Amino acid sequence: MNYNQINNQTPPPYHGYGDTGALTRQMNSVMTKVYVRMFVGLLISAFCALGVASSPALRSVIIGNQIVFWGMLIGMLVMAWVIPARAMSMNSTTLFGLFCLFAALMGAYLAPIFLVFKLGTITYTFFITAGTFGAMSVYGYFTKRDLTKIGTYLIMALIGLIILSIVNWFLKSGPMEWVISIVGLFIFIGLTAWDTQQMRRIAESNLDPAVSDRLATIGAMNLYLDFINLFLFILRIFGDRN
Repeated sequence: MNYNQINNQTPPPYHGYGDTGALTRQMNSVMTKVYVRMFVGLLISAFCALGVASSPALRSVIIGNQIVFWGMLIGMLVMAWVIPARAMSMNSTTLFGLFCLFAALMGAYLAPIFLVFKLGTITYTFFITAGTFGAMSVYGYFTKRDLTKIGTYLIMALIGLIILSIVNWFLKSGPMEWVISIVGLFIFIGLTAWDTQQMRRIAESNLDPAVSDRLATIGAMNLYLDFINLFLFILRIFGDRN
């Protein structure tokens, strides 16, 4: 996510608070909303993925139909761009509803992992991901080091990784897929810390509560995507396939 895009849309500081204690409470409130909404998104994705994987009819419609499957992917890509870009012009309820819809589509799209990988593998990969994500998010939250430059390099690396993934989609190279998975894992480990730090800095701004609420949803979506990508790359590397 481009935080400069959010900052350019953010209204001037809200002066309803007069002391640092109030600002600290606002920051804690915003970050709590970020993690709670991210968790809600993960739950929605998990239930949708399980629902599709366990239903032959839904599998046939969503996984068996290439038009639907690729349409979902394109829809998610569009939403991943439009939601942050239009966040400041939406009300909080609509924004959160779109995030939930995005998470539901992601869950349905990821349903095939329950057919490809063993359930035990998926379970322990989830806990490994949760531990890795938690450690890097804590680091990003508390570190005094400015991660801005690192984040810029990670975004550039991510663009290169996407291009390489598209190329390998045609080449079907196993060794290249392995390299992509390793590099992708480290990119999203770094992005988790960077996104957390950026979200904390935004939360520390003395903003109107309504603006803070919308930004909390965008932060939740960003960290949700970090978690999902971490999970998928770890699963590719260590997963035990059926």
